[in-house]
Amino acid sequence: MPTATRRPRRRDTPPPRTGSSETEVLRGFLDYLRASIAAKVDGAPEPQVRTAAVPSGTNLLGLLTHLTFVERAIFLGDKVTDWQTTFQAAPADSVANVVARYRQTVERANEVLDGCTDLGAPVPRPGGSAPSLRWALTHLIEETGRHAGHADILRELIDGATGR
Repeated sequence: MPTATRRPRRRDTPPPRTGSSETEVLRGFLDYLRASIAAKVDGAPEPQVRTAAVPSGTNLLGLLTHLTFVERAIFLGDKVTDWQTTFQAAPADSVANVVARYRQTVERANEVLDGCTDLGAPVPRPGGSAPSLRWALTHLIEETGRHAGHADILRELIDGATGR
């Protein structure tokens, strides 16, 4: 009987235990997904981290760059005119820089969220209309979860690493 090749496996992290309020559940799951995708990118080797492994051109570093733009647009009010360009990291960006930028953006977004008490109220951000906090959190959970799934596959294709 052939033996299976052992692949590097990251330690799986179970879903978060959160408080019982809707805000605690939404923020808990968003933070869980944020940490998961940052861990997928952190330590990934060059140049594979920016090399497209699928016909769409998606690459691991580009996914985290995109999510940084999404966080900044939704919670910090930044304007994005061309979303497609957000899927590519700058050539000079290192893995460490992109991961640090994402984590700093998440920290700033959480500072905004810490001041929010009403899920039905608009996200407090400069520059006009904003979605409700409930919509913003739900959208970011969906967006981050979707791209975390892509990152799972891309990281496994790069170096065989699996797990959350």
